[in-house]
Order: sequence, then C-alpha cells, then structure tokens
Amino acid sequence: MIPNNRWAARPIFYSAAVALMLLAPAFVPEASAQGNKSTDVSKVVRLNRAPVNKEVLRVQLPRPTVVKLPNGLTVVLLEDHKLPTVAFTMMIRPGQLADPDDLPGLASFTASMLREGTTTRSSEQIATQIDSLGASLNASAAFGSGYLSVNASGLAPDADKILDLMSDVALHPTFPDGELAQFKQREESSLEERLSNPGFLANQALRKALYIEPPLSVASPTKDSIGKVTSADLKKFHDQHFTPGNTIFGVTGDFKAADMQALIAKYFGAWTGAAEAPISLPEAATSEPSKIILVDRPSSVQTYIIAGTRTIRRTDPDYYSLVVMNDVLGGGPQARLFLDLREEHSYTYGAYSAASTNLYPGDWHGYAAVRTPVTDGSMTQFLYEYKRISSEAVPASELDDVHRSIIAGFALSLEQPSQVLDSWMLVQYYGLPQDYWDKYPDRISAIDAGAVQAAAKKYIDLAHMQWVAVGDRKQIEDVLKKYGPVTVVDADGNPEN
Repeated sequence: MIPNNRWAARPIFYSAAVALMLLAPAFVPEASAQGNKSTDVSKVVRLNRAPVNKEVLRVQLPRPTVVKLPNGLTVVLLEDHKLPTVAFTMMIRPGQLADPDDLPGLASFTASMLREGTTTRSSEQIATQIDSLGASLNASAAFGSGYLSVNASGLAPDADKILDLMSDVALHPTFPDGELAQFKQREESSLEERLSNPGFLANQALRKALYIEPPLSVASPTKDSIGKVTSADLKKFHDQHFTPGNTIFGVTGDFKAADMQALIAKYFGAWTGAAEAPISLPEAATSEPSKIILVDRPSSVQTYIIAGTRTIRRTDPDYYSLVVMNDVLGGGPQARLFLDLREEHSYTYGAYSAASTNLYPGDWHGYAAVRTPVTDGSMTQFLYEYKRISSEAVPASELDDVHRSIIAGFALSLEQPSQVLDSWMLVQYYGLPQDYWDKYPDRISAIDAGAVQAAAKKYIDLAHMQWVAVGDRKQIEDVLKKYGPVTVVDADGNPEN
C-alpha cells in the first residue's frame, strides 16, 4: 500500500517497491531436457535473498482523526496532501445481510439504483454534474458483506459540490419506476452471463454448501427476485437501513480535518436515525460430512474445482495463523498449490486458496480450473497438499519467506491513500484496537510452524470439507466418485437424475 516520499521521514523503509523485491522470494525452474512444460517442484531453485534489515518489516500507518457527529455518524478523516484530490466512502450496515429471504439482491438493487434519481435531480442531471466535475460516484453491495458502500472522488477544490451530490444520492433517492425497469433488463442480462461462468457457478454452489441458510448461503440475485422487486421495496430497504447510526463515513485527501468535518456536517448533520441492533446470524454450522457437488456443464473443456470449510470471525485470535497458513498453501504463485498443480504437473494456469472472515464465521477454500482429462490427478494433488500442510511442519526458510511476503504486501498496499483509509474504517467496522495495524506485522511474524500446522488441522478439515466441481458430467462423474459421494445439479442448483 505505499512507497512514497511522504514516508521518507518515517522509520519504515525508503521504498516499498524495493522492499517487496528484497522480501519476496524468487524461483527459477531448471530447464527440462525433454522440453516438458511441467517442472518437478523438488528441482525448483530458490534464489538467495538479499540481506534485509529487520526495520524494513516495521510498518506504521498514518493516524486518522475519528469523530462522531451529534447525529451518531462516525467520521474517519485521513489527510493526505500529495495530490489535490479527495475521496469519500460510506459503509452502511447491514448491507446484503438484511436481504429478505424472498428478495435476494435487494441491497445490491438499492445501491445500484441510488444514482437513478432523487427528489431534486434526475438520473441524467446526476450523470451530467458528475461528468462536469470530472468526479466519480457509485454504490455497491456485495453478497456476504455486512455493509453497503457509497463512494465518490474528485478534485479537492470541488469537495463541497461532490458532497452535495453524494448526500443527495445517498439520502434522497426516489427509485423511479422507469429507471428500475431498465435496471432490471440490465440485471437479467448480467445474471445470464454469470450463470455461464464456471467460477461463479462453483462459488455459488460452495457458498450454499457451507452456509446452508440465507442470507449467508446466497451469492446472487435470482431471476425471480429481479423480476418482482419494486420501487417500494427499494424505498423500504433504504428508509430502514440508511441511517447515520449505521454508517461509517471516511474521507482521505488534500484537506484540513477540522474544515472537512464541518463540510461533512453541513451535508450529513441533519440526517437522522439510530444504529440498528446487529443482525442475528448463526454460529458456524455443524459441519456436514464431506461431499462433492457436481455442477453439470455439458461439453466443458475444463473442470473448475473448489473446496472449503467454515472458519472464524475477523476478530478471532486465530486470524493471524489462518492468514499465514493460507499464504503457505495457496496465497500466490510462490505457494504450494500453484507450484504443485501448475509448475510440477501442468494441470492448470494457476491454483490458489483464500480465507474470508467477517462479522460472522467465514470460510477457507482452495480452487483451480483444470483441464477436464486431468480432473482425477488434480483432485489427488489437492488432497496431497491439504494433508501435507496438516501433517508436516513448514520449513523455517519457507515460513520466513511467507512472513516477509505478507508484510511487504501490507506495506505496498499503503501506496494508495484509499487503501489506508479502508484499513482504518475496518478498525471501526470490526471494533478492532486502535493500535491494531501497528502490531499487525509483529503478530504475523510471530506465527511459527506449530501455529500454521494447528490452523491447518483445525480449518482444513477433510472429513467435513465441501467440494464443488463444475464440468462435463459425462467425463468427470465417475472420476469424482472415487473421492466421495457425488450429487449432480444443474446451473440453477436443481438436482439432476
């Protein structure tokens, strides 16, 4: 997140770009005499890393000013005077978690329709004014997220005008019927496109298998919810959840904190509404026995494999162990899954894993899109790597590289002021300690091989792992049955005979 001159006076590093080159391991595969594109991982040469002073690993974020307005709006102000720009973001709880069971996507629909008209501006007027300022203004609500986002940015001298537009769109939308009809057409086309994407199908099926009940099990609107949503539904959602008590308002850029606080109060100070009680969400569900869901995609030349388990909340002490374990296993092209399935076996262009955490217990999953004929071998290698990280201690040199990679990536993310602001807003969102990011590098570095192995044993639970394979049933069903019970479904999740 930041190699820049404004960090030169801080005891961190003079160039995060240089730091990343020094911290990240380099790999050179030995050439194969036969010209085979695959590479035996045992023959991968790990180049020596340049010596690095441990001070490079100490990263400190610039501190924001955090205030709460009289109406309950939490405001996070982060000055950054490098460029004459300003960026605003609103995190409005509870986002998609408040979707009714019979209207999946309502939060997303509401966010997308905010710009389509207010009590004083038409959709066209909003678009014209944004363009005339050379600014941006958008909103979104991701599935699985506990907040809806409204974002705006532009030149610092135009901050007053941008906030005027942003407040109008966020606080006074009218959701015109004509604009909603056009939105539905676009959304239906978008859904059809997503349903043809194997990665989307895999993630949708896995989420349902892991979380079981809505709203957490839902990954997309449905044809039915798109068809039946009304302007009244959008207005009801907006009126219920768009309150200052539910909102964290962040801003970064070229301003003085006191002046910006006054400007935000000018446009949002009269906004009213208390914070809602947190939505009651189930604890991590009792894990079901491991099974395989085959999403039939006739004539597919690839099998998209994904497998996962439920894990922890963002505030759980195990978070750091989970992050390091995941990075060892599938955090990038230097990680084990990539080296195994791509470099050694040439099954795929890339194999990865990811850990997601939230206000509720999240999940961990590994995934890859592989050639259909190598579905069997790919399943074997996934299982091999999952068993290995649970049964063998990670070598010290590999673990050191992972520590450095995570911390260097964190440091580089400070390149973007918006990323720094996001980090501080997450402190507010999750209720993390104010020194959380100051201690983050040390806590990552403190995760040893024993902690990684313990996290793997706990969260890579093969007895309860849920697998999804998206591909041609005729070619892969018998193969998959070697690895567990198989249920075949179509793209909509309906069981096939």
